[in-house]
Amino acid sequence: MKTRRAFLQSSGVGLAGTLAASLATRTLAASVRTAKDAVDPAYRIRNQGIKHSLMGWCWKPMETLELAKHAKEIGLVGIEGIDRKYYPEIKKMGLDISLVSGHGFANGPCNPKHRDEVIAKLTEGIEVAAQVGAKKVITFTGMRFEGMDHDQAVKNCLETWKVVLPLAEQKGITLVLEHLNSRDSSHPMKGHPGYFGDDVDFCVDLIKQVGSPNFKLLFDIYHVSIMNGDIIRRLRLHRDYIGHLHTAGNPGRCELDDAQEIHYPAVMKAVQEIGYHDFVAHEFIPTWDDPILALRHAAMVCDV
Repeated sequence: MKTRRAFLQSSGVGLAGTLAASLATRTLAASVRTAKDAVDPAYRIRNQGIKHSLMGWCWKPMETLELAKHAKEIGLVGIEGIDRKYYPEIKKMGLDISLVSGHGFANGPCNPKHRDEVIAKLTEGIEVAAQVGAKKVITFTGMRFEGMDHDQAVKNCLETWKVVLPLAEQKGITLVLEHLNSRDSSHPMKGHPGYFGDDVDFCVDLIKQVGSPNFKLLFDIYHVSIMNGDIIRRLRLHRDYIGHLHTAGNPGRCELDDAQEIHYPAVMKAVQEIGYHDFVAHEFIPTWDDPILALRHAAMVCDV
């Protein structure tokens, strides 16, 4: 039986924990409010050090062309992750297609049963990219599978990519391999448990083995933060292999505000320091009541 002192002590610990959680929640909410209040509702991107883009799927159910108009007004110069039927109208608006979809992240070349599908979809993606003036097509390793042998899976990936790379080189298109985190299982698009290429250094090793200037890394800052950390050091380490960048706040794949742990102004300065001046696509899932204000805030934070 608990003594009165033990009961009071345990109750005190429980109360302290509850108060701490409550304080953290209030602090988080205050940080978000501060970030919102700091956004100039008329802010436009001022600097040209990087090319701001956005990943369209994150802003669903907003209509694609409406989203594109907001992006243009904020000063973004590209968009990706949208239905290809919108490409002509997007181009008329003066926005670039910053990245063309290839195959899905699940059915990747590590699994030999997806080889033909991956080759067909990457080939199509390269052709589409060339037609619309895009320079990049995304690819993935795919998911681990039962009975998978690591070395054989690596061989499968390399052999599959090398089938399509001659066409990419001919068309002036770069395939970018995206590293994804396998830790977050809270949401189907916040993490991908079982993904083969979940170590960014391993992905860079694959790129080195491919050995083509038209095969590079999609350095997703959010995913790297979760799986590897040490973001700025890795940007510098892998500078020669980076072909595209994505942003999002960690944890939660949310806004780039003070409620998450990545200090994006410093990261974006490092991006410029390594000589990368291409597309940086904002790929966070908005939680603010005004998702366009959230996009404007991301543009402001990364406008260094």
